[in-house]
Amino acid sequence: MKDTQIIEPLITNNTVIVGILMAILGVVFYTASINNKYIKGFYNVIPPLLLCYFLPGLLNTLHVFDGVNSPLTTIGSRYFLPACLILFILNLDIKEMWGLRKRAGLMFITGTIGVLLGGPLAVWLTSLVAPQIVGGIGPDEVWRGLGTLAGSWIGGSANQVALKEILQPSSSLFSSIIAVDVFVAYSWMALLLYGAGKSKMMDKFFKADSRDVDELMVKLEKKSKENAKMPETKDIILMLSIAFAGTGLATFLAEPVAAYITQHHPQLETFSLTNTFFWIILFATIIAIGLSFTPARKLENVGASKMGTALLYMLIVTIGMQMDILAILQNPGLFIVGILWISFHALLLFIVAKIFKIPFFYYAVGSMSNIGGVASASVISAAFHPSLISVGVILSVFGYAIGTYAGWLTAVLMQLASPV
Repeated sequence: MKDTQIIEPLITNNTVIVGILMAILGVVFYTASINNKYIKGFYNVIPPLLLCYFLPGLLNTLHVFDGVNSPLTTIGSRYFLPACLILFILNLDIKEMWGLRKRAGLMFITGTIGVLLGGPLAVWLTSLVAPQIVGGIGPDEVWRGLGTLAGSWIGGSANQVALKEILQPSSSLFSSIIAVDVFVAYSWMALLLYGAGKSKMMDKFFKADSRDVDELMVKLEKKSKENAKMPETKDIILMLSIAFAGTGLATFLAEPVAAYITQHHPQLETFSLTNTFFWIILFATIIAIGLSFTPARKLENVGASKMGTALLYMLIVTIGMQMDILAILQNPGLFIVGILWISFHALLLFIVAKIFKIPFFYYAVGSMSNIGGVASASVISAAFHPSLISVGVILSVFGYAIGTYAGWLTAVLMQLASPV
């Protein structure tokens, strides 16, 4: 960070920087879609999400531009983040969610609890052996960075960025957390994909009856074919209109609430309740859930979540441009915390699945709809059957709705578990 302030960046024009960031997105997504075994092998090891963080961070580290002081990062968090959350949550189907409650819902909630309790437990266990790993002062307090990871592991990248704005970890700490997130989450995903290829054997181990999975597969395949359609220009305009109008309304409501609490209840700053961004995300989530009960939910049929994903990746490159790549090496012990954390999550799911004789499909999708969000949950669901993707999407959307607040609660618990 000191070097960034001393050395003049090569490029200072924000229009040029936006062009570079969008070019990075284009190159990453184009190459990731190429049907070449070597390129596919590369992306199996280095996921596109990591590159979208890493490449802008590399340019920042090399002083091509000054990402830390760029206004683009504020634009990304204030405009793109609430907008993409609205588009993700828009298609939340409470009725469908309730129908999945017995098995998929149970495993999703179990996975959420595993993240919520596993984080503080991992911090506490680490503090007994190596307190310096989970210590820190001010913006470098490790629980702040791990709190953003909780947002990612319950909701997704959008929730992670929201908690970054709320908890305010340093850029170097956040860089380390991104590395932990990708390494641990994708390693766990690889194990689940391996298990998906042996699902019959896993179901036999859990003594589970998977007939309801087969029935669900047929039902969802039929529904998908009936509802999907190509988006028209008006559909795209409507999606953007709802996303950014909702963002504007959420901001309009959030500012006076945060100002009132700051003036009359400043002690609540400990719980981030004086942070305007906390309230922006809360109101954006409420608006989106409200819209999910209206015909606006049908915009998912023309790609609302895909539009949300595009905005999310535009947000991710603006976050990545703040990263210092060398900071990842400063605290490698954080990887141990991440492994302990994910192990508790996996163990809790295993115990519940064994007790209730739940098919491995629900185990895998219940975990990944927490840990990986929509994209990873869709990949896991598709590994069982393409028609089951919507199960992962439904659960992940619910994760987006609660991820920021469950992640914030996890952060508070980790703060309590951290060494004094």
